[in-house]
Amino acid sequence: MRLAIEEAQRAALSGDVPVGAVVLSADGTLLAAGHNEREATGDPTAHAEVLAIRRAAALLGQWRLGGCTLVVTLEPCTMCAGAIVQSRVDRVVYGARDEKAGAAGSLWDVVRDRRLNHRPEVITGVLERECAQQLTDFFRER
Repeated sequence: MRLAIEEAQRAALSGDVPVGAVVLSADGTLLAAGHNEREATGDPTAHAEVLAIRRAAALLGQWRLGGCTLVVTLEPCTMCAGAIVQSRVDRVVYGARDEKAGAAGSLWDVVRDRRLNHRPEVITGVLERECAQQLTDFFRER
Protein backbone atom coordinates (compact mmCIF):
# COMPACT_ATOMS: atom_id res chain seq x y z
CA MET A 1 0.00 0.00 0.00
CA ARG A 2 2.90 2.36 0.63
CA LEU A 3 3.83 2.14 -3.08
CA ALA A 4 0.23 2.99 -4.02
CA ILE A 5 0.32 5.97 -1.64
CA GLU A 6 3.50 7.19 -3.37
CA GLU A 7 1.72 6.88 -6.73
CA ALA A 8 -1.21 8.89 -5.35
CA GLN A 9 1.20 11.68 -4.41
CA ARG A 10 2.29 11.84 -8.06
CA ALA A 11 -1.32 12.35 -9.11
CA ALA A 12 -1.77 15.25 -6.71
CA LEU A 13 1.35 16.96 -8.08
CA SER A 14 -0.28 17.13 -11.52
CA GLY A 15 -3.64 18.31 -10.16
CA ASP A 16 -5.35 14.94 -10.27
CA VAL A 17 -7.26 13.40 -7.38
CA PRO A 18 -4.60 11.51 -5.40
CA VAL A 19 -5.38 7.88 -6.08
CA GLY A 20 -2.60 5.39 -6.68
CA ALA A 21 -2.55 1.72 -7.58
CA VAL A 22 -0.07 -1.10 -8.04
CA VAL A 23 -0.39 -4.60 -9.45
CA LEU A 24 1.61 -7.34 -7.76
CA SER A 25 2.35 -10.80 -9.12
CA ALA A 26 1.47 -13.94 -7.16
CA ASP A 27 4.90 -13.84 -5.48
CA GLY A 28 4.52 -10.16 -4.54
CA THR A 29 6.72 -8.73 -7.29
CA LEU A 30 5.69 -5.27 -8.48
CA LEU A 31 4.42 -5.58 -12.05
CA ALA A 32 2.96 -2.14 -12.67
CA ALA A 33 1.89 1.09 -11.05
CA GLY A 34 -0.48 3.89 -11.91
CA HIS A 35 -2.02 7.03 -10.55
CA ASN A 36 -4.95 9.14 -11.66
CA GLU A 37 -4.09 10.98 -14.88
CA ARG A 38 -7.48 12.32 -15.95
CA GLU A 39 -6.49 15.97 -15.63
CA ALA A 40 -3.02 15.37 -17.08
CA THR A 41 -4.28 13.48 -20.13
CA GLY A 42 -7.87 14.63 -20.57
CA ASP A 43 -8.86 10.95 -20.57
CA PRO A 44 -11.88 10.16 -18.39
CA THR A 45 -10.78 6.51 -18.15
CA ALA A 46 -7.30 7.35 -16.83
CA HIS A 47 -8.00 6.11 -13.32
CA ALA A 48 -5.12 4.66 -11.31
CA GLU A 49 -6.55 1.13 -11.36
CA VAL A 50 -7.18 1.05 -15.10
CA LEU A 51 -3.71 2.35 -15.88
CA ALA A 52 -2.02 -0.12 -13.53
CA ILE A 53 -4.05 -3.02 -14.98
CA ARG A 54 -3.23 -1.98 -18.57
CA ARG A 55 0.48 -1.73 -17.76
CA ALA A 56 0.56 -5.10 -15.98
CA ALA A 57 -1.22 -6.78 -18.89
CA ALA A 58 1.22 -5.21 -21.36
CA LEU A 59 4.18 -6.40 -19.30
CA LEU A 60 2.81 -9.95 -19.07
CA GLY A 61 1.66 -9.97 -22.68
CA GLN A 62 -1.84 -11.11 -21.80
CA TRP A 63 -5.09 -9.65 -20.52
CA ARG A 64 -5.70 -12.28 -17.86
CA LEU A 65 -4.09 -11.24 -14.58
CA GLY A 66 -4.90 -14.37 -12.59
CA GLY A 67 -2.76 -14.69 -9.49
CA CYS A 68 -2.26 -10.91 -9.33
CA THR A 69 -3.24 -8.49 -6.59
CA LEU A 70 -4.37 -4.92 -7.23
CA VAL A 71 -3.56 -2.55 -4.36
CA VAL A 72 -5.27 0.84 -4.52
CA THR A 73 -5.56 3.75 -2.12
CA LEU A 74 -9.29 4.35 -2.72
CA GLU A 75 -12.12 1.87 -3.20
CA PRO A 76 -12.60 1.30 -6.96
CA CYS A 77 -15.49 2.95 -8.82
CA THR A 78 -17.85 1.02 -11.10
CA MET A 79 -15.63 1.49 -14.16
CA CYS A 80 -12.56 0.24 -12.32
CA ALA A 81 -14.53 -2.59 -10.73
CA GLY A 82 -15.52 -3.70 -14.23
CA ALA A 83 -11.88 -3.60 -15.34
CA ILE A 84 -10.92 -5.66 -12.28
CA VAL A 85 -13.50 -8.32 -13.07
CA GLN A 86 -12.61 -8.39 -16.77
CA SER A 87 -8.86 -8.69 -16.08
CA ARG A 88 -9.40 -11.63 -13.70
CA VAL A 89 -7.34 -10.08 -10.90
CA ASP A 90 -7.45 -12.49 -7.95
CA ARG A 91 -7.39 -9.98 -5.14
CA VAL A 92 -8.19 -6.32 -4.55
CA VAL A 93 -6.73 -4.51 -1.55
CA TYR A 94 -7.86 -0.96 -0.89
CA GLY A 95 -7.34 1.70 1.74
CA ALA A 96 -10.11 4.31 2.00
CA ARG A 97 -13.77 3.56 1.44
CA ASP A 98 -15.62 5.66 -1.13
CA GLU A 99 -19.16 6.14 0.17
CA LYS A 100 -20.11 8.24 -2.88
CA ALA A 101 -18.84 6.06 -5.73
CA GLY A 102 -17.33 2.86 -4.28
CA ALA A 103 -18.08 -0.37 -6.14
CA ALA A 104 -16.22 -2.86 -3.96
CA GLY A 105 -18.50 -2.92 -0.94
CA SER A 106 -19.59 0.64 -0.08
CA LEU A 107 -22.19 1.96 -2.49
CA TRP A 108 -22.14 -1.08 -4.79
CA ASP A 109 -20.33 -4.40 -4.74
CA VAL A 110 -19.66 -5.02 -8.42
CA VAL A 111 -16.48 -7.02 -7.85
CA ARG A 112 -18.30 -9.65 -5.78
CA ASP A 113 -21.57 -9.73 -7.71
CA ARG A 114 -22.54 -13.40 -7.98
CA ARG A 115 -23.99 -12.83 -11.45
CA LEU A 116 -20.53 -12.16 -12.86
CA ASN A 117 -18.10 -14.82 -13.99
CA HIS A 118 -15.20 -13.68 -11.78
CA ARG A 119 -15.19 -12.48 -8.19
CA PRO A 120 -11.86 -11.45 -6.66
CA GLU A 121 -11.13 -11.52 -2.97
CA VAL A 122 -11.49 -8.04 -1.44
CA ILE A 123 -9.45 -6.78 1.51
CA THR A 124 -10.43 -3.36 2.85
CA GLY A 125 -9.08 -0.74 5.20
CA VAL A 126 -5.32 -1.21 4.66
CA LEU A 127 -3.65 2.02 5.84
CA GLU A 128 -7.13 3.50 5.60
CA ARG A 129 -6.40 6.61 7.66
CA GLU A 130 -3.36 7.54 5.60
CA CYS A 131 -5.20 6.99 2.33
CA ALA A 132 -8.24 8.98 3.47
CA GLN A 133 -6.07 11.80 4.84
CA GLN A 134 -4.29 12.14 1.51
CA LEU A 135 -7.65 12.72 -0.19
CA THR A 136 -8.92 15.05 2.55
CA ASP A 137 -5.78 17.18 2.34
CA PHE A 138 -6.03 17.40 -1.45
CA PHE A 139 -9.65 18.59 -1.43
CA ARG A 140 -9.09 20.95 1.51
CA GLU A 141 -6.35 22.71 -0.47
CA ARG A 142 -8.66 23.12 -3.46
